[in-house]
Amino acid sequence: MIRTMLTYKLKNIDFVLDLDPKEKKYFLRINDLPHDERPREKLLKYGPGCLTVTELVAVLLTTGTKKEEVLEMSSRIIKEYGERTLSDYVDPRKMAKDLNIPEFKAAQIVACAELGRRFYEKKMGASAITIRTPKDVFDYTVDMRELGKEHLRGLYLNSHHKIIHDEVLSIGTLNSNLIHPREVFKPALDYCAAAVILVHNHPSGESEASDTDLEITRQLVSAGKIMGVHLLDHVIVTKDGYSSVKVNYE
Repeated sequence: MIRTMLTYKLKNIDFVLDLDPKEKKYFLRINDLPHDERPREKLLKYGPGCLTVTELVAVLLTTGTKKEEVLEMSSRIIKEYGERTLSDYVDPRKMAKDLNIPEFKAAQIVACAELGRRFYEKKMGASAITIRTPKDVFDYTVDMRELGKEHLRGLYLNSHHKIIHDEVLSIGTLNSNLIHPREVFKPALDYCAAAVILVHNHPSGESEASDTDLEITRQLVSAGKIMGVHLLDHVIVTKDGYSSVKVNYE
């Protein structure tokens, strides 16, 4: 990737703007920021509450790569994949592949997310969120509405329709090669779920199901019957609305 490096002066401090011609955006390098405005220094001086999510991820990643500066990397991850995606991964290798980052950096994020989950579960206990309608799904998945890439997510419910597990199953345009029934229903077996609701976003803003959405949903309904796990619904969410994929779920 070809980049143009532009040098400027601000408050008598030289800094470089890295212009990526493909993305048409500018990124400040950590070393070119005033010392007390760098993410790690801001955290030490003001506490974590004063940092943006992008800055917190940059602190966690520590450094970038030869191709991508750390602030650019953290900004890309948050914009394209969303905040929740980072906490859903348990396999660093899969995260590294999906997010296009080195494995050791993916391992840092996975370890941090696991600590957060354990601390939260210990403090708050089991989830009490109940899902009974597509509107409940839309309200619950507010973080998916403006993602730049399609995410397929499984909401795993007990017999009282309470969420017992929530997992991102795939990232990318939904197709039969990307998602397999075993990837959808394995978490249901692992967490003893009685049912599952699938939800994926359409960045285009179009909430109606495509032919591919319909075909995959029918296949998963059939697979769920064989495995004894009821696929209750498949909801498409956009920034402004939602719809259920219209197939026979009985």
